[in-house]
Amino acid sequence: MTEPNQHLKNSPSDPNGPSLETHIQMDFDAPSSTASSGAMRSVHVGSQEVVELRRIHRFFGDTKAVDDISFTVQKGHVFGYIGPNGAGKTTSMRIMATLDLPSYGDAYIDGFSVVNDPEFVRSRLGFMPDSFGTYRDVNCMEYLDFFARAYGLLGRDRQKRLSWVMDFTGTTSISQKPIRGLSKGMKQRLCLGRALIHDPSVLILDEPAAGLDPRARIQLRRMIRELADGGKTILISSHILTELAEVCDTVGIIEQGKLLATGSVEDIQDQKDNQHELTLRILARAEEAAIGIERQFGIPVPVVDGDLLRFEFPNDYAKQADLVTWLVSQGFLVAELTTQRKSLEDVFLHVTEGLVQ
Repeated sequence: MTEPNQHLKNSPSDPNGPSLETHIQMDFDAPSSTASSGAMRSVHVGSQEVVELRRIHRFFGDTKAVDDISFTVQKGHVFGYIGPNGAGKTTSMRIMATLDLPSYGDAYIDGFSVVNDPEFVRSRLGFMPDSFGTYRDVNCMEYLDFFARAYGLLGRDRQKRLSWVMDFTGTTSISQKPIRGLSKGMKQRLCLGRALIHDPSVLILDEPAAGLDPRARIQLRRMIRELADGGKTILISSHILTELAEVCDTVGIIEQGKLLATGSVEDIQDQKDNQHELTLRILARAEEAAIGIERQFGIPVPVVDGDLLRFEFPNDYAKQADLVTWLVSQGFLVAELTTQRKSLEDVFLHVTEGLVQ
């Protein structure tokens, strides 16, 4: 392992690593002229890699909540973070959102280090936690306006931004409605608006679809895709794997703090499971063909359903061509061949073991 950042190295008296409060105090103690100096900004220059984690570790005593995780997300892409409860997803996201510090390693948001430049990261990032906070006795407009002011938006710029956010999230019609009267879905929309109010380049969404009804999930998925198509980079965690497969450009599978696989959904499916379900339509002697396939290619006897044969077969076009060639050479009438890729849920179950920390 490479030498960790010296300013984050654990001491024997501090097994959990530096606290966020300690790091904030260090920032406050630094001279103001130094804090604003360009020489102190650890900007990581990349191409289109807007999010980058570099060997992130986070320890809580003997528990390795995040264990040597590295990945990148390119501009305009949606990255799906998949893992069981307790896998380290939320801890990773909190580190990226500057709400926690890594024990070792670093993360970069839009080129800025979460360790050395948290103030620059926060201006470029919108974070929607799994347990979001809303104020019961204010209405939707007041809620969003509060956060717009907190980000320093003034005058017409603030009004334009409020108008755009409420229009995009579909909350304009309920702008004067108290938050305590909102449904779960409308609260999710409002909290997405809060994360968007300062027009961040990166969005981190922790379980945004949890508890939503089917229509609300569909609408949320469309909003996420629209934001990505508009150039925003989005990292999203969810237990609804079918939806992640539809909306994400790349995914990462994490378990017990370790990243087990990363890449496009198709790449992970191919890497982790090289078997597809093959369906053949044989117009005559289907049962005889099934026995022949078992003997010739060394696979379990295919399931025979009328003139259809179903069986697991390597995801290899050349081998599939050999199979069809052999069947034809034996006088079988092959009328149809289809393959079905394993779903992301199947791959997830194959890659993970259901372990918790």
